[in-house]
Amino acid sequence: MSRKTQKRPVRTAATTLIAGLVLSSVFAVGAQAQDLIGSYTAYIGQPDLVDQTGARLTQPWQVLRQDRANFHRYGISQPGDEFDPFFGTIKNRKNMERMAKNGSIDATAAKRLMEGRGLVYVRIYGRGNTGTAINVTAAK
Repeated sequence: MSRKTQKRPVRTAATTLIAGLVLSSVFAVGAQAQDLIGSYTAYIGQPDLVDQTGARLTQPWQVLRQDRANFHRYGISQPGDEFDPFFGTIKNRKNMERMAKNGSIDATAAKRLMEGRGLVYVRIYGRGNTGTAINVTAAK
C-alpha cells in the first residue's frame, strides 16, 4: 500500500467522527429547544406520599403526581402549594412519569419528595398544550 492510501482511512474515520459529533449536538440542542409552558411550587406533605388506596409511593415522580391529584382532584393542599393550569387534567397527570424521564429531578428535590416535607419547584416544558418534560428542583 502506498503512504497516501494508508492515511486515507484515518482521515475518513476522523471526518466521520467529527460529523457525528456535530450532528449529535445539533439534535441535542433541537431536543432541548422547548418552551416553558408552566411552573409551580408544591409543598410535599404526608398526604402526598400515599395513593388513593393508602399504598406508600416509591418513586419521586409518583409523589409529585399524587400531589397534583390531591390538589386538583381531591382538594387536598398544604400551605405553599400553588395552582398550575397543566396538571389539572388526569391525562396530563398520567404523563408525569414520561415527563420526569425526559427532564430531571435534582437530588435534594427527590429527597424532599420521598420524605414528604419541603417545597419543590416544578418547571413544565413542551409545545402548546403538550408537555414533554419537567424539571424539579428544591425550592428555597
